[in-house]
Amino acid sequence: MLQTENIYLFLLALPVVSFLYSSVGHGGASGYLALMALFSFSPETMKPTALLLNLFVAGISFYYYYKAGYFNKKLFLYFALASIPLAFLGGTIEIDASIYKKILAILLVFAILKMLNVFGKESDSIKQVKLWQGLMVGGIIGLFSGLIGIGGGIILTPVILLLHWGNMKEAAAVSALFIWVNSAAGLIGQLSSGVLLEKESFLLVAIALIGGVLGGYFGSKKINYQNLRYILAFVLVIASVKLFFT
Repeated sequence: MLQTENIYLFLLALPVVSFLYSSVGHGGASGYLALMALFSFSPETMKPTALLLNLFVAGISFYYYYKAGYFNKKLFLYFALASIPLAFLGGTIEIDASIYKKILAILLVFAILKMLNVFGKESDSIKQVKLWQGLMVGGIIGLFSGLIGIGGGIILTPVILLLHWGNMKEAAAVSALFIWVNSAAGLIGQLSSGVLLEKESFLLVAIALIGGVLGGYFGSKKINYQNLRYILAFVLVIASVKLFFT
């Protein structure tokens, strides 16, 4: 993995990505996958590595948002009940590399829109999510999470905001733990199907944690890093285009 061309640029960009994602309550898998795609990592390496990074960065992010009092336990459970088993199932499924890249390219659009604050508007009136709604949304996102190697927060957060099921901070806190459980289930599913984690992945975890700790801390406060998110959105666009046409 670390023999990849221009690996030092990758290692410099990694904590920046984890910082920005952690600041909005995400683990950053879509960003890590985008970076790995730009540096021509193989899909077999990308999926388990992204999920492993998610476990640590999303865990740190959740800690800070939970500590700040934004976690809605009921909202989380409604989504997680179906997402966890389906994320495991998705992790056991192996798909063709070209199809994998196309699906990932499409899912990166959600990350781009989130970084551009397209889903950033909050509603004054919060609606209660129904159990069947949470199970359906959580199940669909969970399956794709395990299949592609993401935690699903980049999709769940926009859904929560668009359907007025919570405010920005609540969505961030719920998404952070949602990402963690899905990443764990998806990674276990992949490992159970014979996928191996490279030892170098744990070095990437240590590097990503630097940005993750700082992002989780400052993101749970009232600080905005929109200019940096514009830059990340631009990188995600390039990665999405590359994935779709290669």
